[in-house]
Amino acid sequence: MVTTACDTRERARGALLGLAVGDALGAPAENMRPSEIRRRWGRIDGFVTDSPAGTDDTEYAIFSALLLARHGSSLTVHHVERAWHRWIADLDEGSFRGAGFSERGTLENLRRGLAAPVSAQHRHAWSDGLAMRAAPFGVFAAGRPAEAARLVAIDGSVSHDGEGIYGGQAVAAGVAAAMSGATVTSVIAAALSVVPMDSWTARSLRRAVVAAHHAQADPLVRERQVRSAVVIGGYPWTDLAPEAVGLAFGAFAAARGDFRTAVLTAVNMGRDADTTAAVAGALAGAMGGRGSIPEDWASAISPVAGSCLPSMRGYHVLDVADLLTREGGDR
Repeated sequence: MVTTACDTRERARGALLGLAVGDALGAPAENMRPSEIRRRWGRIDGFVTDSPAGTDDTEYAIFSALLLARHGSSLTVHHVERAWHRWIADLDEGSFRGAGFSERGTLENLRRGLAAPVSAQHRHAWSDGLAMRAAPFGVFAAGRPAEAARLVAIDGSVSHDGEGIYGGQAVAAGVAAAMSGATVTSVIAAALSVVPMDSWTARSLRRAVVAAHHAQADPLVRERQVRSAVVIGGYPWTDLAPEAVGLAFGAFAAARGDFRTAVLTAVNMGRDADTTAAVAGALAGAMGGRGSIPEDWASAISPVAGSCLPSMRGYHVLDVADLLTREGGDR
């Protein structure tokens, strides 16, 4: 399939706007069980707050996108470490607000003078913190899943290891394939092609997709089937990369790539709902482009407030998407 520059730009906007929309939709349901979601809101089918906003998922995706826009395919671990110090670790801004455990652990290590890959030696190196910021790498390396996976692993080496890296690679590769107009099946194949087939991430992704393909039309049943295929019941932390990535791809597969269905499926499954919906939104947004996102959802997304990363305040995901696809960049 031939993809024009216009197509690429609209898919890039769809991917990053889709990430931000999914993040904002899922944030109120984060760490909740489906039964808790139903008791509070019924089935979520739109924003449940008057002022929807993204979380660390959107702000860290912007952080990585700006870094990638600056260095392109020449990105190195040194560039990533320097950016973490300059934009986050070395700033005197009090407590680190709104971030996950992997980011906190990474910052503690960086502030102690540790460098990659030792900076990623903390208890949450397997988290979905890389997966949540991986979509920009797929946007940049549109149609090149292996390159997207290579670049996101460089970014992730500062903060993640093992399954945490694999989760980011699966997302980046999936978005890269979707950016080229690939089918749902080909997007999933691209994600699986860049991670070890015997990894927890690959097993979780495959189980979720199989469950999605056998899912019934009823949304509640569909969500229960995908969720039960991958969720580690009773485990207290919801940010496991293999679980979150599996849920996101399962939602994407169950929706056959439809943006609205994919994101709402992810949100209503609970767990790390902002991240799973952000990833599902990035995949579906890259496939369908900016126009696939409901306008009332899209228009609710504003420049980020910097509630997690003050240095990212004022950036809008659409502007960042354009940076990643500008003509003449390092492609």
